[in-house]
Amino acid sequence: MRRAIASVVVLGALAAGLSACQPRIDTRGNLPDPELVAKLQPGIHDRDQVARLLGTPSTVGTFDDRTWYYISKRTESVAFFQPELVDQQVLAVEFDSAGVLKEVKLYGKDDGREVELVERETPTHGRDISVLQQFLGNLGRFNRVENER
Repeated sequence: MRRAIASVVVLGALAAGLSACQPRIDTRGNLPDPELVAKLQPGIHDRDQVARLLGTPSTVGTFDDRTWYYISKRTESVAFFQPELVDQQVLAVEFDSAGVLKEVKLYGKDDGREVELVERETPTHGRDISVLQQFLGNLGRFNRVENER
């Protein structure tokens, strides 16, 4: 009887341990339905019609508002390891200066590029002073505030 109970406990612990290794899939962003995207017609639809059809974009172009981006990203992570990118899609909807749809492009995971960050620091003008210099520099600068009636 004790062996049966011990076996059940061991199997339960093993099942719990294995289920903890199950990958967690996170989906983030807003990628419109491909059928709705297929309905877009350059030269015919304007901003309002695109917004009604696809919804609010994830972001708008940095330097002008002529390009809307709908971004979707799916990652998979196991336990404490770094998440792995499973899929990423970016739908770029571009408008002309009159606000009429100009072009629609879909970018996938393979179209992305890694950006190498620069670790330099921009120098600032002024003096570099120590904590002691800051403390001594503030001595005598406190004014007594009297209560006014």
